[in-house]
Amino acid sequence: MRWHRDLMKRRHARTCRPKRPGRPPTVRSIRALILRLVRENPDWGYRRVHGELATLGIKVAPSTVWEILKQEGLDPAPQRASTTWADFLRSQAALLACDFIEIFTLSGQRQYILAVIEHAGRRIRVLGTTAHPTAGWVIQAIRNLVMDLEDANCRARLLIRDRDGKFPALMDEILADAGLQTVLTGVRMPRMNSIMERWVQSCRQELLDRCLLWNERHLRHALREYELFYNRHRAHQTLAQAAPLRTVPDPITDPERITDLNIRRRDRLGGVLHEYSHAA
Repeated sequence: MRWHRDLMKRRHARTCRPKRPGRPPTVRSIRALILRLVRENPDWGYRRVHGELATLGIKVAPSTVWEILKQEGLDPAPQRASTTWADFLRSQAALLACDFIEIFTLSGQRQYILAVIEHAGRRIRVLGTTAHPTAGWVIQAIRNLVMDLEDANCRARLLIRDRDGKFPALMDEILADAGLQTVLTGVRMPRMNSIMERWVQSCRQELLDRCLLWNERHLRHALREYELFYNRHRAHQTLAQAAPLRTVPDPITDPERITDLNIRRRDRLGGVLHEYSHAA
């Protein structure tokens, strides 16, 4: 039983051994601030966070920042969250995108539609449609766009487009003179112009695929109606159900109005598009 007594003595010595002073726990507010800095700046590493804390007069060891991030399941290394294309687009409020849409009228004529959309407000501008998108036609459409942006006080700085040969080189020079830098998408990478591509899909599903478009004149009329509908009435989930040129109305709080709703419908393009509103 001697071995048993020796084992008990060793256990007793370990339990009675005085504990060495450890690292004091990080104050909860500092921990919350570190996580906030990382959340609001996803490309910051632990040393960048440590430097920002130092500028605020908060003294914390870099290793402490590292440990907090690891405990939260975050990679403390600077490259943990490189900027993706989607993050870039979301961060660019003053951003435009443009593209061509190709369709055929009932007469068999091929038409090209040139449109531009604002990323932040989702406002669409149909610049025109033509059977012959020559360099001169595109340049004039872009000049009209620049004047329209100035009148609307739209301070865009970037315009995304693909590498379509219908875009002349002079177009980029005109945009540069107006303070707009052109950003080219990758080859066969439509997702780099996803917001514009999403509008093209909406335009086809809600208008072009539901109309018998006789000729260029009829197409222009339909596009004007759809532009008004899209900008002034159609609800957008991205805008919390507002429209680019319409805010969300205040919710109805009167029970009597809820009980007796009087909703009127306005048809555009012979009923292809429906707009609903309260009766006056």
